[in-house]
Amino acid sequence: MTDTEARAPFSVAIAGVAGRMGRQLVAAALDEGLVVAGGTEAPGKGPFDRDIGELAGRQALGVRPVTDPVAAAANADVWIDFTRPVATLAALNALKHTRVSGVVIGTTGMSAAEEKEVARAAEHLAVVKAGNFSVGINLLQALTRMAASRLGEGWDIEILETHHRRKVDAPSGTALMLGEAAAEGRGSILDDLRAAPYDGPDSARVAGQIGFSVRRMGDVIGEHSVSIGSDREILTLSHQALDRAVFAHGALQAAAWVNGRAPGLYGMDDVLGLSGN
Repeated sequence: MTDTEARAPFSVAIAGVAGRMGRQLVAAALDEGLVVAGGTEAPGKGPFDRDIGELAGRQALGVRPVTDPVAAAANADVWIDFTRPVATLAALNALKHTRVSGVVIGTTGMSAAEEKEVARAAEHLAVVKAGNFSVGINLLQALTRMAASRLGEGWDIEILETHHRRKVDAPSGTALMLGEAAAEGRGSILDDLRAAPYDGPDSARVAGQIGFSVRRMGDVIGEHSVSIGSDREILTLSHQALDRAVFAHGALQAAAWVNGRAPGLYGMDDVLGLSGN
């Protein structure tokens, strides 16, 4: 995708516009010259009396949050949703009553049944769904898959992630994405290769397993590294997020790519040209 293609004008509607991610998405879209046609917030949450642009620290747009996805997306080409599974699935169902044909989903924590609902929606919508929209992280995932596929079980794989002290889940979803990529490169699934935490007197490493280490400190946005080591050398691939806006800009790149795309379920590999699609 060229810079010109990435910035071609189109309109977006954004779910959860009063939340931290929603405000970043609105700000990034406006900074890139896109039209923010509408946005939603959960009933009882609001604020519904504030302009969406002003909530994002930008100019007023004459548009306020609403609770109805159909109303929010009435004049949008692409729907962007980083909310909760229940809200995202409700929006996907509502979008059939709008002109929206492209969807970007960053919502995490979906069950297997909820993932199937997304797949069914992708029969009539072009959907890009990813657990992390950082361009760098998605390239790191592809490189991890490639390296693991070329280096055998004699090479140990260890994944280290660091986040701010307030993060509650561990390992991070992104670390698990990298583990899944490494396992895929080894022709397996992460559940079969994931090592238990190293702790206690009987914690020797098992050949072929994928280990995880976690750090929590300060206000670190996100740092991830994948080290693959043999007895003679170590290869380390790493990524550091310097600004939380990186996720919003990646989502907008996905929105530009999915706009006008044929219905189907896509990932960031497709957006970045790593899958051949």
